[in-house]
Amino acid sequence: MLAAGGSIAGLTLSPRLAFADTAPTIAYDSVHNLLRLPPDLYFGEVSGVALNSKGHVFVLSRGNTTGPAYGAAAAQLLEFGSDGRFLREIGHNLYAWSFAHTVKVDPHDNIWVTDKGSDMVIKFTPDGRVDMVFGRKQEAADEETGPLKHPNPPLPAENGRFRQVTDVAWDAAGNTHISDGYINSRIAKVDKDGNWIKSWGERGSGPGQFHTPHSIAVDAGGDVYVADRGNRRIQVFDGDGHFLRQFTIDAPAPPDAQPAIGNMPDEAAIAAGTFAPGSPWAICISPGPNPVLYSADAFPGRIYKLTLDGKLLGVLGQSGKQLKQFGWIHQMACPSKDVLYVAELLNWRIQKLVLHA
Repeated sequence: MLAAGGSIAGLTLSPRLAFADTAPTIAYDSVHNLLRLPPDLYFGEVSGVALNSKGHVFVLSRGNTTGPAYGAAAAQLLEFGSDGRFLREIGHNLYAWSFAHTVKVDPHDNIWVTDKGSDMVIKFTPDGRVDMVFGRKQEAADEETGPLKHPNPPLPAENGRFRQVTDVAWDAAGNTHISDGYINSRIAKVDKDGNWIKSWGERGSGPGQFHTPHSIAVDAGGDVYVADRGNRRIQVFDGDGHFLRQFTIDAPAPPDAQPAIGNMPDEAAIAAGTFAPGSPWAICISPGPNPVLYSADAFPGRIYKLTLDGKLLGVLGQSGKQLKQFGWIHQMACPSKDVLYVAELLNWRIQKLVLHA
């Protein structure tokens, strides 16, 4: 791992080929037939996955629900038992459902969902009832209601409101850190009672700036890790938003790598960050006394295992449609150091990966 500079302009695949040769490949298995859906229920694009303390698996899928958005709403929250048996749908026809982004479960087994389409974060109790809502959906009666524009620089952010929110994570005091997101390019912090504390960050490529903060995690010490996807880096802050460090994943794609969909990324696409090798789409930190950080990219479709200070420990996977291959991992859950649950957009599924120690 090398420290990230203030810009990724000019990034190419070739300068660090020797580094790729030194990254060990991690052997792993994928559990077959993990989740069992009822005959009349299907996943759409699977954007999120999380586990609670009982081992129940929560899946956030872009399946259609009834209700107006700009098209059909695309968000369903489904719960499965630890044995893969379907248990229930949570929040059927929920007012906030529009376009699913991520699901997380906090240390008290509350279930949190970020919805990119409605610009809202929803906290459910363990029994599936709405407990808190953050942000506000556009009004159907407003003549300006419609898909959000992406001006650059973005319009000034407002306390309590989001523009295409992406993810949540918590510290030991129960504060919630919210990555916001595709437009606002900042991190928000609210306390355990839902009170707005502060936010930090703006659009840019310097330390403490963001270009699509897409995924977020908090370690046991309270440091906040942000997958700054458009800038192809992971930034680390203390709990008050003070910049600590940043790192990139510099393991170039293998010569035979293929994209999961679309054309091979050219230099312009790689410089833009999102489809560059190592660009973090999803991150998670394993629990326990010796935590590791996992990060996933879209091309070449790999998962990277790292220390919390950014040292690359190994890589696994590639793009594809078979088990042990990936189609745009959008979120990961890591309940232990060597077990991963990955949510894939393109393959409409969850995989449980068991890494060989």
